Amino acid sequence: MCIVKPSRLKKGDLVGIIAPASPPNLENLERGIHFLKSLGLKVKIGKSVKNINGYLAGTDEERVEDLHEMFLDHEVKAIICACGGYGTGRLAKKIDFEIIKKNPKIFWGYSDITFLHTAIYQKTRLVTFHGPMLGSDIGKEDTHPLSKDGFLQLFEQRKLDYTEQLSLLTVVVEGKASGPIIGGNLSLLVSTLGTPFEIDTKGKLLFIEDINEEPRAVDRMLNQLYLAGKLHEANGIIIGDFCDCTPKRELSLSLDEVIHHYMKLANKPAIGGFQIGHCNPHIAIPLGVHTEMDTFEKRLVVESGIL
Repeated sequence: MCIVKPSRLKKGDLVGIIAPASPPNLENLERGIHFLKSLGLKVKIGKSVKNINGYLAGTDEERVEDLHEMFLDHEVKAIICACGGYGTGRLAKKIDFEIIKKNPKIFWGYSDITFLHTAIYQKTRLVTFHGPMLGSDIGKEDTHPLSKDGFLQLFEQRKLDYTEQLSLLTVVVEGKASGPIIGGNLSLLVSTLGTPFEIDTKGKLLFIEDINEEPRAVDRMLNQLYLAGKLHEANGIIIGDFCDCTPKRELSLSLDEVIHHYMKLANKPAIGGFQIGHCNPHIAIPLGVHTEMDTFEKRLVVESGIL
């Protein structure tokens, strides 16, 4: 199945806002919406975005309905997630992927949205976007300009050429590798294992990031990916930001020790230090597109995700 790139945005287009996971911070969301409007876009807000059902933004049925409605609405040209949190994995079995396949369009988010990125790619091959969200990132007053700049890739074809001009990069395993880039939040990737949406890393560049996980938890998750063959099957591994993943106990391995252990076991080209994930700035990337990594040059080149 060939990948499907969504059409680019233009000024005046309508974008849909949904909360497929947890309820967003409404003040931040409003500021995020103002940012989208400053780009010349119009906004349609999903019916359940402001709903609260414990740690969920409405029931599973309400959140799936918002997702389906935005893909079915021919006037909506992109779907932007308000925030992450928890709950997208609960939606996967309820999603009609034929709707997405017949109505391909830009889909943008990260963190808990990783489950949807993985499921959508594997069921439809639609290129989606791992990028900062309105309520959790863009609407904050200290959001870095580079985080906002990432949205411009939705208006014109522009590849990402990530070098140490953006952040200090650390080579873990030397080598060159290429393939479609997939992945996202490590916790969510591990949660797909053993399900109909299990991540397929064969011939891919696997990207990982996470937040608030102690090294022992990162160890457990990477070990599960390793035992499942997911690290060996990947062509290369891209290590994003692991925010606040520090030990809470006196006796602990460091995060670097844990990550380096599994990267060396996998023995695939691996490089870390990318400002992609729960960080500020957060560099947005398309998922599913051809990507090349070169540890000798400390470079990652990601092709454009739009037509």
